[in-house]
Amino acid sequence: MLTFAKILLMIFSIGLILVVLLQSGKSAGLSGAITGGAEQIMGRKARGFDAVLAKVTAGLAFGFIAITLWVAWMIANA
Repeated sequence: MLTFAKILLMIFSIGLILVVLLQSGKSAGLSGAITGGAEQIMGRKARGFDAVLAKVTAGLAFGFIAITLWVAWMIANA
């Protein structure tokens, strides 16, 4: 069971990396790093493919965290 969980964790890790790399940059340069957070606070929402990628990223991140905790629990109780 531990081997299955580790393989599942690897799949989620690779999937999360790929989905994050597929996302387009929100803004460029140092000014974008400073002002980029304001756009998110003001409610600018992603549209189309970016919205789908954002949802997939959130799902994979949640799954990655859950599986990581599951693997850690299995190792601690082995």
